[in-house]
Amino acid sequence: MIMSDRVTVSIIKADVGSVCGHSRPHPKMMESCREVLRDGLRAGTVNDFYVTRVGDDINLFMTHNRGENSKDVHGLAWEAFKAATKLAKEMKMYAAGQDILKDAFSGNVRGMGPGSAEMEFKERGAEPLIFFMADKTEPSAYSMPLSRVFMDPYTTTGLVIDPRAHVGFKFEIVDVIDSKKIVMSAPEESYDILSLLGDTTRYAIKRIWSKHDDIGIGAVISTDKLNLTAGKYVGKDDPVAIVRCQSGLPAVGEVLQPFMFPQLVAGWMRGSHYGAWFPCSVDNSDPTFFDGPPRVCALGMMISNGKFQGCEDPVHDVGVHRPIDFFAGSEWDGARAKAMKASIYMRQHGPFMPGILGPEEMEYTTRPAVLCKLKDRMENID
Repeated sequence: MIMSDRVTVSIIKADVGSVCGHSRPHPKMMESCREVLRDGLRAGTVNDFYVTRVGDDINLFMTHNRGENSKDVHGLAWEAFKAATKLAKEMKMYAAGQDILKDAFSGNVRGMGPGSAEMEFKERGAEPLIFFMADKTEPSAYSMPLSRVFMDPYTTTGLVIDPRAHVGFKFEIVDVIDSKKIVMSAPEESYDILSLLGDTTRYAIKRIWSKHDDIGIGAVISTDKLNLTAGKYVGKDDPVAIVRCQSGLPAVGEVLQPFMFPQLVAGWMRGSHYGAWFPCSVDNSDPTFFDGPPRVCALGMMISNGKFQGCEDPVHDVGVHRPIDFFAGSEWDGARAKAMKASIYMRQHGPFMPGILGPEEMEYTTRPAVLCKLKDRMENID
């Protein structure tokens, strides 16, 4: 196999079981994933890896030189999730194997349950990345913050003052219902882009590229719709995203700023409610109020010669580079307080909209059965 001189960064995630409802995977499940990825590292399948979580979702960060959609890399992730699923079933974890929708690996995790976001690029002199992980929500949740990051000069001053960012960005937008996609350009098509993305039930950003020739990919988001893939409700999509920062791309601070606004996102309890997106650390990503509220974490690392470069922890893990956990700080307490206030308000609607989603988006609903039962009692209005 010819190895590329470009690096590929992949996040592949799955919910394969957790302790006491949809809370967090058991530590043994996390370690089983590390063991499989260590084997992949020794075999040369990946250059580096990091295993983490958000809520009940296990997230595998990997670097390699095999390009996007590599059968070997996706197969490695599949084996890691299968190993964690085996343990989850033995320990009778809740929803063990929930995101494993197929019995046998077929070359790519797409359509098999796990979600993935991958980008391939040539390393710059410094390559900062932010990895976003979400729990209890869907891919379109990233549309508002990333629109602000890559289109709004009041968020990203670089769009005005950085000559490379000033040329704008291209957006790949997917229609998750009809499985279609379109590439649109900002700033000239900004209003048209927002007219699509405003419909969060159907459209979502998949990729963003710089229009400057020397920069390339800026962001990628997982857009797998689990309920459409499985044909029934198996949990919210819990999307992940990778965003490259600085030097012609939005700065780290510009990428994080929009998450100070706790926007309402679909998902939460039973995948059928609106709740405010709660920015938090990995350690605080357990759902503690009404199976939520929906969580988002942001982890920052560098890519150096095809490997992760974080902050080494010589006391606990010599040689392990840990990411910066950006939402862990006290400066995010205000956003968290707003998110809880908004979520409590939405919860007080009970089974009434807008506390719950519209009928086309409900993951659990008895309405068809109720309407069938009442059909003969329905009368025309005079």
